[in-house]
Amino acid sequence: MNTVTPSQAVGEPVIHASPPRPSYIPPFGMRTVIGCLGMLLAVHVAGFNEHVTQIGLSDIRGAMNIGHDEGTWLISVYEAFNIAAMAFTPWFYVTFSIYRFSIFMTAIMALLSIPAPFMPDVTSLCVLQAFQGLAAGCLPPVLMTVMLKYLPPQLRVFGIGGYAMSATFGPNLGLPLEALLFEKIGWHWLYWEVIPLAMVAVAMMAYGLPRDPMHFERFKQFNWFGLIVGVPAICSLVTVLYQGDRLDWFRSPIITNLTFWGMAAFIVFVINEAFHPSPYFRIQYWRSRNIQASLLSLVGILAICSIMAEIPATYLEAVRGYRPIQAAPISLVVALPQLIMLPLVAALCNSRKVDCRFVLAGGMLCLAAAAWLGTWLTVDWVRDNFYPLQILQVFGQPMTVIPTLMLATMAMGPADGPYISGMVNMLKGLANAVAYALFAVLVRRREQYHSTMLLDHHGTQRLTLQGMGNPITHQLSATSPDAAHVARNSLQVFHTYVHEQSLVLALNDIYVVLICICLGYAVMNLLLPHRVYPPRAPSPDTPAR
Repeated sequence: MNTVTPSQAVGEPVIHASPPRPSYIPPFGMRTVIGCLGMLLAVHVAGFNEHVTQIGLSDIRGAMNIGHDEGTWLISVYEAFNIAAMAFTPWFYVTFSIYRFSIFMTAIMALLSIPAPFMPDVTSLCVLQAFQGLAAGCLPPVLMTVMLKYLPPQLRVFGIGGYAMSATFGPNLGLPLEALLFEKIGWHWLYWEVIPLAMVAVAMMAYGLPRDPMHFERFKQFNWFGLIVGVPAICSLVTVLYQGDRLDWFRSPIITNLTFWGMAAFIVFVINEAFHPSPYFRIQYWRSRNIQASLLSLVGILAICSIMAEIPATYLEAVRGYRPIQAAPISLVVALPQLIMLPLVAALCNSRKVDCRFVLAGGMLCLAAAAWLGTWLTVDWVRDNFYPLQILQVFGQPMTVIPTLMLATMAMGPADGPYISGMVNMLKGLANAVAYALFAVLVRRREQYHSTMLLDHHGTQRLTLQGMGNPITHQLSATSPDAAHVARNSLQVFHTYVHEQSLVLALNDIYVVLICICLGYAVMNLLLPHRVYPPRAPSPDTPAR
């Protein structure tokens, strides 16, 4: 029976009383720790599979003779089914049991990577990517539930920190891992790198996860309509985000139709979830100020972190000509310290004397400071110039992600876990799509603007500077006696300079946008959510907070 605390505000979601501990969950010990770590490893394997193939797409396209436009569909198809799976996974792992569901999906994800390098055409590879994305997307929601369900209350914040690794540690390790695999082992391992790690994860989960029972009786109230409407809706909207800029948004009939029908189907899906007796997630949770602030912040924070990781990689590749292995230290500077920072921030937030909202605001200020340093970017920067920005992100990323997840989960009771898990993870995946679309739009639009302004300024001042000579032509005149050849090369070098300068100015503009967003989120999270406290072991009759 549902119980409500006396201090519960009107409009807050119902907080369910703590149920008795299920008999199949053994006392907490090393075996449970191994099972939880196996689940954490499985989620990281899924993240590596996602990020490594995205970062190494250029190398994969070259090896498999795939064009640029066809290659973009490999990413969008994978991400569409990956994000759609996150929304519906909680219903299925409750039905088929966490133990069986997580092992099965991890094994399927690994097995599907074996034939990937040998697919005969792009269509078959896209189909394979769709099924692999579906399997990989099922794992993060399970991790959140495992950390909150099987860890004792005093360790649950550390479990949230472990889940946060999938948003901070894993993505930043994608670039170094791709560089190592392609340069040292071979491009096939951009797909196969998941196999050995998945085998270890399956063994750890098989040994350590409790054997929870299956509940096939839940199929009597299975939400068929929600699944049939929701999957195409989410896939359509994610595809719009990944393909919109390349196809020039609403000038493309494909994007226009996907947006219209996807939005219509998603509205129907949300209405169905609000009234169905067995929903995939409860829309009513959005009445809570904590849920509003945390879920909106989660999308924004992960999008900010993704864009701030993309800017150095884009600059070093486009302006300085770096290969991934040369840019790898930039990501390692952020990734490796997370192994220390995440437990430290979790320990800080686990103290009842510390308000996680202030930790979140401090993390946003660290990210804003990193973006402010990025506004000094010039064409003379090299890899080492980005290290101060990355060091600030080492502190900012865990200080924002862990408190955000606390605000989203600590106000819920154990019975609410599956409903909030699907919502959190779907938005977590959607943040990457939002970041991809936002970065593509801003880079293209601002680069075009600055390129136009630079060329216009050059045309206006050309006659004024004509008497000073052309330094590019002067430098190239000794390379060839053919004046026409020198003129063509001079024009090409000039356009290269314009492209580099316009790209750098565009990236500067993006950093300015990120500063404003970070400051806005810092203020919002100080004002909107209520304070939450880290959990402690409750008595059987105490409502879960």
